[in-house]
Amino acid sequence: MRSLLAILLLVLIALQVKMWFGEGGYRDVKRLAVRVEEQAKENEALAQRNRELQAEVEDLRQGLHAVEERARSELGMVKENEEFYQVVPGEKAPGDDENRE
Repeated sequence: MRSLLAILLLVLIALQVKMWFGEGGYRDVKRLAVRVEEQAKENEALAQRNRELQAEVEDLRQGLHAVEERARSELGMVKENEEFYQVVPGEKAPGDDENRE
């Protein structure tokens, strides 16, 4: 009877060691849970980026306003009969920092 109890106790200890420290055990499950959570966050960020890009594509397909805005901002284009003014900041003259009344 004692030998059976000792064998059962050893089997229980072996199973506990495998559960806590072995392959597919508690540590692996926790590590995988953290990786799943990180991947879910990354997937959500990428899904949000995809939604924004899809909205931009639809906006460009729908109307000319978005195309015109992009042409103006990225390509520096102007409409016919418009005048383009570019303001270039100059160097500060000596004494410009003083308070003037």
